[in-house]
Amino acid sequence: MRKILIANRGEIALRVMRTCKDMGIKTVAVYSEADRNAPHVRFADEAVFLGPAPSSESYLVMDKIIQAAKDTDSEGIHPGYGFLSENAIFAKKVQEGGITFIGPDTHAIEVMGSKLAAKDAVSNYDIPMVPGIDRAIDDKQEAIEIAKGIGFPILIKASAGGGGKGMRVVENVEDLPEQMERAISEAQSAFGDGSVFIEKYVTSPRHIEIQVLADTHGNVVHLFERECSIQRRHQKVVEEAPSCILTKELREKMGAAAVRVAQACDYVGAGTVEFLLDSAMNFYFLEMNTRLQVEHPVSELITGIDLVEQQIKVARGEKISFEQSDLSINGHALELRIYAEDPLDNFSPNIGTLTTYERPQGKGIRLDDGYEQGMDIPIYYDPMIAKLITYGSTREAAIQSMISAINDYKIEGIKTTLPFGKFVFENEQFINGKFDTHFVKNFYSPEKIKDQFKSEAELAGRIALKAFLDQKRLLTGTQASASPWKNNRIKS
Repeated sequence: MRKILIANRGEIALRVMRTCKDMGIKTVAVYSEADRNAPHVRFADEAVFLGPAPSSESYLVMDKIIQAAKDTDSEGIHPGYGFLSENAIFAKKVQEGGITFIGPDTHAIEVMGSKLAAKDAVSNYDIPMVPGIDRAIDDKQEAIEIAKGIGFPILIKASAGGGGKGMRVVENVEDLPEQMERAISEAQSAFGDGSVFIEKYVTSPRHIEIQVLADTHGNVVHLFERECSIQRRHQKVVEEAPSCILTKELREKMGAAAVRVAQACDYVGAGTVEFLLDSAMNFYFLEMNTRLQVEHPVSELITGIDLVEQQIKVARGEKISFEQSDLSINGHALELRIYAEDPLDNFSPNIGTLTTYERPQGKGIRLDDGYEQGMDIPIYYDPMIAKLITYGSTREAAIQSMISAINDYKIEGIKTTLPFGKFVFENEQFINGKFDTHFVKNFYSPEKIKDQFKSEAELAGRIALKAFLDQKRLLTGTQASASPWKNNRIKS
């Protein structure tokens, strides 16, 4: 494979291109009008214009992307994450066009793209699952009877999609009909599929996912776990590897279960199996993401494995060059997603111009970004600006490195989640590992960040005042000792 088109934008496009460059592979960028001068466009060897800024007219237009690959003689298409990365129709069209899709085949994407189909696929592979029903339901009375049998609280979930859309926690029978209507409507609007199902709501869960890698020769390995419990609106904001609460035995059990999930759908490439972990340390299969995850860098740092490189090698038909026994966890890695959102205003989008953009640097700091100073954050796409990743020999070292990196990361012109990140990494519950997916609800409030700003401002003021007074005393002493009157006065 001598040339690859990256069907994406921003930081993930750049991240894939860098590995391609290291492998001696030429790259082709695609871009919309909003991204005409974006870093990923300039970094690529070639670039093809797709169309207007809205993704529906550019990054989601399959035929344009495939034609761009053909026009540039690209032998492969890497979809990154988001956009068309988990679209089975796109993967099929790419393959039919004689181009290699750098990802799993359409069967795996289709099966794991539906939570109900995924449950059915893994049902014979001894995978623990949350109690509930394994079929779509739209009859409210039947839903009430099922919920009573499972026991409240229950969770209504959309079969398609993710990101918390079409998901409702129901505490009692009276609220179920209305919440079911809302879940169906939201699922239909977001995914074009209003199918929902019901399962037991796991209280105080932790979100643990396992990175898997499989080739076309029947080899499947896992690259250990990532802790993804710090979320807002059911979407991850902070991730780390490894989890600070998994024992060696539980890690092995979850890893083996993830491998079985991959085998259940004949998976090929890099993928992620997600689990819920309850307070009694029981784990349950949640879903499988058939693509590269946003948070993949933390797994790369603790294993030394470049996952994009592995994706490309597997797509070329190569065998995985290592076995499970060759892999081990070395050190600890953290990731903070930097969103153009205001954490003081319920994480609402905050679009504008990056008037100041200064990257943190130093040992153990990795920054995957796709923006530069002076650029606008467009309203058309996901508001993530960058991923700030730190690595240390211990979790404590990685946390301290992250706090220092956040302090050195200067972004002005828009509001970002940097202050929220600092709040998390300085929070006692996070430091002690005593948190779950309800961290934001239980421990965070805008007032706490405001108090943090106030105390930091007061401390900075005291430091500045002390420095001023010290300098004043120094100058006063210097002027007195250097006074011409004192040194040259006439002795009587």
